Amino acid sequence: MEISLGKLAFDIDFHPSDNLVAAGLITGDLHLYRYTPDSTPVRMLEVHAHTESCRAARFINGGRAILTGSPDCSILATDVETGSTIARLDDAHEAAVNRLINLTESTVASGDDEGCIKVWDTRERSCCNSFNAHEDYISDMTFVSDAMKLLATSGDGTLSVCNLRRNKVQAQSEFSEDELLSVVLMKNGRKVVCGSQTGVILLYSWGCFKDCSDRFTDLSSNSIDAMLKLDEDRIITGSENGIINLVGILPNRVIQPIAEHSEYPVECLAFSHDKKFLGSIAHDQMLKLWDLDNILQGSGNTQRNEAGGAVDSDDDEMDLDDDPSKINKGNKRKNANNGNALGGSNNFFADL
Repeated sequence: MEISLGKLAFDIDFHPSDNLVAAGLITGDLHLYRYTPDSTPVRMLEVHAHTESCRAARFINGGRAILTGSPDCSILATDVETGSTIARLDDAHEAAVNRLINLTESTVASGDDEGCIKVWDTRERSCCNSFNAHEDYISDMTFVSDAMKLLATSGDGTLSVCNLRRNKVQAQSEFSEDELLSVVLMKNGRKVVCGSQTGVILLYSWGCFKDCSDRFTDLSSNSIDAMLKLDEDRIITGSENGIINLVGILPNRVIQPIAEHSEYPVECLAFSHDKKFLGSIAHDQMLKLWDLDNILQGSGNTQRNEAGGAVDSDDDEMDLDDDPSKINKGNKRKNANNGNALGGSNNFFADL
């Protein structure tokens, strides 16, 4: 299935239990589509969410609302049924909001262009954690629920581990001389896998984050802009050349190319709630929904599980020598945001 969005899309997200997919566009618009197999997707909602581009979109509250983030520094919560504004925080960050992810049923995390990460508690209606973890934009994040830790990659070439219980940056990798663009947790929590701008996949062992334990260089020379964990041994990658690949991790191998979105860079990948479809967006202004069983045919059985990382939550297992203040990350174009001004954030989630 293909959906012509009309404009460049920066992010997509699927509803957690229904056949709905949301897309955030460069115009600041939010689109919501209903899809069914063998029929044309129907646009259910079009909202002008932000004055600048809509870089991030995530369903929250069991799919009853959509959260969006923008370079205008705002975060907006929109009602899925009516399209009406539930709440808007105009000063969520001091820099452009680049990423949003769900953590728990009542918390979400946002990352900005200056390396600041904030965790928002929808029950307490406030910002509960703030991490000045990086010196450049937050490119991707993933949550390790067992350990209550947030992993983040950045354009400054480092991977960070933020401890939500202690409200501090627990560990940080050395500068990799390459922008890190995507991150997933593999091998039942034992390996952290990062995609880079040069097409190299970096593997870090849990608890040893100073330097990568392995580098997989056989994928391509194109940047790996998006990664999805299919199971504990395989990931799906989206690259700058428009190719979507199925890749095995330990042993590291390109299993097969499974789709070609277009000749333009793949911006984002996402699974539908039942993992029947893989959604992809690229710079061709198209949202494509791929039948996952069809594109994975011949690559082995698809393990439809989303096993969380069974990692040791004992902080003593972390690489505590990784003092972020002592790491030389090189000369980058942006400095970390040291301000913690939350403005009117305490009332943002009052109506959620």
